[in-house]
Amino acid sequence: MPYQAKSYDHLLGTPGFSDTLLKNHFTLYQGYVNNTNKLIEETARLAKEGKGGAPEFAELKRRFGWEFNGLRLHEYYFGNMAKAGVELDGNSDLFKILRQEFGSYGAWEEDFKNTGAMRGIGWVILTFDPVGKRLFNTWVTEHDAGHLAGCAPLLIMDVFEHAFMIDYGLKRADYIKAFFKAIDWSVVSQRFQDAEKALKLEAAL
Repeated sequence: MPYQAKSYDHLLGTPGFSDTLLKNHFTLYQGYVNNTNKLIEETARLAKEGKGGAPEFAELKRRFGWEFNGLRLHEYYFGNMAKAGVELDGNSDLFKILRQEFGSYGAWEEDFKNTGAMRGIGWVILTFDPVGKRLFNTWVTEHDAGHLAGCAPLLIMDVFEHAFMIDYGLKRADYIKAFFKAIDWSVVSQRFQDAEKALKLEAAL
């Protein structure tokens, strides 16, 4: 079944994000969905025609991670935003492990923002290693380079230029500030709980 683009129109009107910026960003996301489906179709066609060893097959296979991760990372990104934002519960397990890992919530936030302010295009991801039970703020370059194997993405921030330049130009720090006000921490906390549950289920098998 082909992937279907999700609607994030409920984010229109989010303070700090113009509707023009968001609509352009939604259109870009839809392009990743379309291209992911095309690559699945094309590689299947080439394999059926006995061209699995052909250079074009190899190039499409290499491209798949870029398109698919572009699809999924945008869904995580839009999914962890809310028009009015939702604060992090100070009694939640996620808050406790953030404080344990970084010393304080403030220290974690500073580290995340500093990662987002790094030169270059990419994504900043708060990721959870369920094996080591550790949290990391990671930098992922161009969708498909920098992911930590086996880790669960919890909070995703897009720092490609298309995520902020229409509204902020080169003032990335102002975009990051606006993004933090729009974070839906209930979604991020649920992702953490889901990762913990998956680890417990795996241990029980």
